[in-house]
Amino acid sequence: MAVIPVRPTPDEFAPFYNTYVSKVFGDNILELLQEEHQKIVTFLEGVPEPKWDFRYAAGKWSIKEVLAHLNDSERVFAYRALRIARNDKTPMPGFDQDEWMEALTVDHLSPKDLMADYKSTRAASMSLFNSFTDEIWMRRGKASGYTFSARALAYIIAGHEQHHLQIIKERYF
Repeated sequence: MAVIPVRPTPDEFAPFYNTYVSKVFGDNILELLQEEHQKIVTFLEGVPEPKWDFRYAAGKWSIKEVLAHLNDSERVFAYRALRIARNDKTPMPGFDQDEWMEALTVDHLSPKDLMADYKSTRAASMSLFNSFTDEIWMRRGKASGYTFSARALAYIIAGHEQHHLQIIKERYF
C-alpha cells in the first residue's frame, strides 16, 4: 500500500514553486495526481486536432508545446525526487524552460503521440512515488540552489499541471 505524504512546508521547495504547490488541494497527492491526470486526458482528447497548433498570441506556446513542456518538466521533477529518494547529495542544476522550448520540436508529433507520452510519463512517476515510504518522502536534496523534499516535488508536478491546464482553458478556447 502506498504511503501518502502530507503537504510540504515552505522550507521544502524554492519560493518560486509556491505558485504551483498552492494550487494543490486535498489530502492525498497520489490520488490527486491520478485524478488530475485523467481530467487532463479527457479534456485534451476532446480538443479538435487543428486547435493543437493554435497560439493565443505571438511567441506563446501551442497546446502541443504545452503538453511536451508538461512531460519534460514532470520527468525533471520525478528525476529529482528519485535522486533525493536515493539520498544522492549531489546538487542538481536547474533547467531553463525557455531554452528547452527553443530546442523542442513537436511538429512531427501528433496529439496522439504526445498524449501517449503524457500517459507513460505519469505512469512512471506514479510507480516511483508509490514505492516511497514516509522516511523517503521526507528526504531532502538540492536542486537549482534550493532545498527540495521528495514530497514537495510530487506537489510541484500536480500544481504545475493545474497551472497549465488553467491557462489552456482560459486562453485557448
